[in-house]
Amino acid sequence: MIYGVQGRAPWAFFMSDLPLNLLAIPRLAPGMKFRHDAVRQAWVILGPERLFMPDEHAVEVLKLIDGKNSLADIAANLAARFDAPAGVIAADIWPMLTDLAARGAIKL
Repeated sequence: MIYGVQGRAPWAFFMSDLPLNLLAIPRLAPGMKFRHDAVRQAWVILGPERLFMPDEHAVEVLKLIDGKNSLADIAANLAARFDAPAGVIAADIWPMLTDLAARGAIKL
């Protein structure tokens, strides 16, 4: 999950109930940027009047979001790097992605 952001969007519970979609291709929403902020010494997602501060696990996922990689691709990449089953990783990162989509940070 994305930590460092208080509360959830009122509609977020609808997105978090979406079934796992391995073919989903996440990408940053228009106007959103993912970068390392030198002042905060942290990775952030910046948007108009918005700032998300993902935890270190979310950062590893966000680094792989390029608008080309599917959820299955991202999970396979992380599975190879962290020696874990891709299915477990996909199931773990899907709620984070749907939460970010509900907040308008990414598109699925």
